[in-house]
Amino acid sequence: MKLLGIGSRIQHPEFGKGVVTNLTSKQYWVTFIDGGLETIAIDTDFEVIEAVTDEVDTVSFSDVVSILRRWSDTNNASAIASKWKGGSLIMSPADPSLSDKEVPINSFFHKIVMVRDRIRVMEQKINSSKNLDDQEKVDLQQYITRIYGSLTTFNVLFQNKGDSFYRRENKIITEVKWPVYTYFGCMD
Repeated sequence: MKLLGIGSRIQHPEFGKGVVTNLTSKQYWVTFIDGGLETIAIDTDFEVIEAVTDEVDTVSFSDVVSILRRWSDTNNASAIASKWKGGSLIMSPADPSLSDKEVPINSFFHKIVMVRDRIRVMEQKINSSKNLDDQEKVDLQQYITRIYGSLTTFNVLFQNKGDSFYRRENKIITEVKWPVYTYFGCMD
């Protein structure tokens, strides 16, 4: 059996598509698109999509994380407050003949974080746009400020207050922090 080199692409039956980011004599470290970093035994059954067989010393796991952080459209992994972990959001209609809808709060929190991150990206794109004049940028920024204001309701979900939406000097802003980040999101 020939070992796959760093950068090889595989399809794993449980974890999906991934890239080999490191290896030892007994296991591969694979970063999966949907599942994050996993270690799998070298003799595990998986499909090789593209094999890199020559020795590759130029790509390390930290390089992959750095590239993903740079090109990702999300900023950081926000943590849900401890009291909400494992909880659920129950939506009850006014009509008692209709059934409730229960949503895992971790999933709901993940959606809120993704909305926040997408708005931040949109804000950056507006501010750097060469197709908008200054007045148009100001007008669009005011809409974004109002969107942030609408999201302050969800501040109770964030463990770190710096990750939440808050008011300062009558303007809604978001605090951007750059912790060690895994591309694959904030879900527990």
